[in-house]
Amino acid sequence: MNKKACALADQDVSSVLHPYTDARQHQVNGPLMIDRGEGIYVYDSEGKEYIEAMSGLWSVALGFSNERLIKAAEDQLRKLPFYHIFNGKAHAPSTQLARQLLDLAPVPMSKVFFTNSGSEANDTIVKLLWYRNNALGKPQKKKLISRLNAYHGVTVMSASLTGLPNNHRGFDLPLPQVLHVSCPHHYRYGAPGETEEQYADRLALELEALILKEGADTIAAFFGEPLMGAGGVLVPPRTYWSKIQAVLRKHDILLVADEVICGFGRTGSMFGCDTFDIYPDAMLLSKQLSSSYQPIAAVLINDHIFEPIADQSHQIGTLGHGLTATGHPVAAAVSLENIRIIQEENLVGRAAELGALLNEKLGGFADHPLVGEVRGHGLISAVELVADKATKARFSTPGRVGGYLAQRAQHHGFITRSIGDAIAFCPPLITTQAQIQTIVDRFEWALIDTERWYASQP
Repeated sequence: MNKKACALADQDVSSVLHPYTDARQHQVNGPLMIDRGEGIYVYDSEGKEYIEAMSGLWSVALGFSNERLIKAAEDQLRKLPFYHIFNGKAHAPSTQLARQLLDLAPVPMSKVFFTNSGSEANDTIVKLLWYRNNALGKPQKKKLISRLNAYHGVTVMSASLTGLPNNHRGFDLPLPQVLHVSCPHHYRYGAPGETEEQYADRLALELEALILKEGADTIAAFFGEPLMGAGGVLVPPRTYWSKIQAVLRKHDILLVADEVICGFGRTGSMFGCDTFDIYPDAMLLSKQLSSSYQPIAAVLINDHIFEPIADQSHQIGTLGHGLTATGHPVAAAVSLENIRIIQEENLVGRAAELGALLNEKLGGFADHPLVGEVRGHGLISAVELVADKATKARFSTPGRVGGYLAQRAQHHGFITRSIGDAIAFCPPLITTQAQIQTIVDRFEWALIDTERWYASQP
């Protein structure tokens, strides 16, 4: 056993089955042990500093070790560390947070249901939609439409909604109730000479054709991230959302906006729905809701969804759905303080300003021989690497080059994420202009390393 393996064994890290990790390879390489965080930086167990340019998992809006969030959690732990909201019970933090979210929502919403994660939020809205349609006497209206490359979570239902092959392989997914339409990525899937608007027309026609084939009376809802995150930071083509929404309204199909990544300022507006003029029937929130200092998510529904659910629960005698930690008082208190800070420090406006700066600086790599596309909106961006700029050809082994660049970025003290061969950027909303420049500089160092390595490959 080598020294690193011995050290890892001493820390008993081998007992963890890690998500999104090659389990066999992990037994050889072991983890990067993160010991602490401060601002936009994290530090490993040997004291090395890294810029966390992915906000952890797209989520730490206020960076690490924010004293106000820590105090909010401590104060609530001392007052009421836990209580449930089952059976008509309530407590102030969850009630206040629900009111705050309804006030912030870009369109009128009626009620909030709390969960612990975005995956659970997606599961919950599916159950509520099915419950609603049963209440309306439409038991056949249960199918769901999502998109290829979408990310909606990892539970059985949310992983089915997700449109990424590796989330399905080996798991007997997706479930048969879930249908997928094309990914709205003009650079990769637009036809030669096709404008963004023409591409959006084609995707709207594809959606309508699927609805007509399946029967609108069998389809409950369409699920979509305003801007697709874990599928590659994919910005919708111009007019896409207006055309998709027109089709859904025409066929009486509800729209669920998954704001888990986009919400609370990430796209330069409070919500991605604000950025892209989306008018959903339900919204799913998590991640930056608490800056991930506490696990919490929220499902917002409008009256159109709520009223039949209320009638059905009255007839049955209960709404038979809930989680032990639904609306957890500590998570709700931290979320309330998190939202206050975002508003007080105008971090939504800051994300728009710094996002423009980040995208401008990343745009400087557009002529690099390995760079196919630079894309983003607000403080979330991606640089897609390609084997051939002219043809947009992918590398022979997808993900190998992007993975190498992510490793070199880590070597240079910069944590990013390779999504296939797209390199994602999602720094905390508190990032400064100087830190944006440092992120770009370290990306350039990693890109130089990658170009040299790629040129040396047989």
